[in-house]
Amino acid sequence: MSHDYLPPEALERPAGRRKVDEQRRSDLLAQIEAILLEEGFAKLSMDELATRLRCSKSTLYGVGGSKNDLVSLVVKRFFESATERIEEETAAESDHRRKIKVYLHGVGREMGRHSAAFYDDMVTYRAAADIYALNSAAAARRVHEMIDDGVRAGQFRAVDAALASELVVLAIDGVRSGRLLRRTGLTAGQAFAEIGDIMLDGLQYQSE
Repeated sequence: MSHDYLPPEALERPAGRRKVDEQRRSDLLAQIEAILLEEGFAKLSMDELATRLRCSKSTLYGVGGSKNDLVSLVVKRFFESATERIEEETAAESDHRRKIKVYLHGVGREMGRHSAAFYDDMVTYRAAADIYALNSAAAARRVHEMIDDGVRAGQFRAVDAALASELVVLAIDGVRSGRLLRRTGLTAGQAFAEIGDIMLDGLQYQSE
């Protein structure tokens, strides 16, 4: 079941918010991200988070206006930093087949950085799920672009590439929705890596 928001405590907005400078804000977000990726966020209160970070709640509310806002910031930060690392690795590859495999294995590695608890929370709460959906769609488009580049370079056959592009879209959506994970028992990280291996074997030219 999907929820539009976290429990009422997540929406609490204290009257006073402490102004947080950019460096302090960045440091706190990094620490918050580490905690949420490891433990999830549905059961974590702002009181507990402030205690563990040894800061005041007003400081936390200065970083994010509410728990919902803070969760959204962390999820966005997670995908933005993951995308940056993946694209940097992918850009270093010139072979089109290798480029796609590096990209999808990179997605698998990054998705393997978080716990099952974080993933379950992310797909359960609407704001986080929407961010995940946007990034999943962007990943599908990126693979589609790389396949098209391979066709233009003569490395992939157009008919196989067109089918592969559609299969990638379906597979990524299957991971995001949880259908593939439930049916295979794989984690999201494992599934993305497997998608690359399975798809690319079918894109190679076959010897006569």
